Amino acid sequence: MADDVGTQARALRHLNDPVHHQNTIYSATVPAAADVAKILRDPRTDTVVTDRDGQALPLRAALMDWVNSVAFEVDSEAEAHMARVGLCPVDYPESVEVRALRPSLFQAVSAFLHSPDLAVQEAAIAAAVPLLDAPELVEQRARLTPLVRDVLISSDNRSYRFIASRGLKSWGEETGLLPDEQDEDLWAGGCSSEPPF
Repeated sequence: MADDVGTQARALRHLNDPVHHQNTIYSATVPAAADVAKILRDPRTDTVVTDRDGQALPLRAALMDWVNSVAFEVDSEAEAHMARVGLCPVDYPESVEVRALRPSLFQAVSAFLHSPDLAVQEAAIAAAVPLLDAPELVEQRARLTPLVRDVLISSDNRSYRFIASRGLKSWGEETGLLPDEQDEDLWAGGCSSEPPF
């Protein structure tokens, strides 16, 4: 919430590194996620920061990308993966606490689903997709599906296209034709510089 964008950028890097390092949900991740949800509408998040690679991006979009990353780690697919490897989600209280935050996180990002700033809108839609795994939010899928189809699946951001395809498939919706065939298998070409890498 600092006035200096350099300080904001450092705080954003702090969220990505120790608070959610390598997509792990830590005890600090839970209150950080709640705080991010509270500040998204604050005018001080309507700035442009520079990421580690020197790219300029809206702070709000970056914060929603972080929410997306956190939500992705507790969605139904992540839970199913844990079960397959013999882990029980209830043994990880931080993950349970993040799951409980999904309605408030969705409320925060949904304020930007129709943002005039395309980067912010795409980030909001992408963040909303994994949040809609929460049982109390399932009915919101019908509202979000047209946005996923019309905005996210044609995004220039490969990660957003992946999120759109994954979300629509998990909701039992047709994905239609993707902008490029490589999105069907993100690992086909090896590593990527964008998540999910």
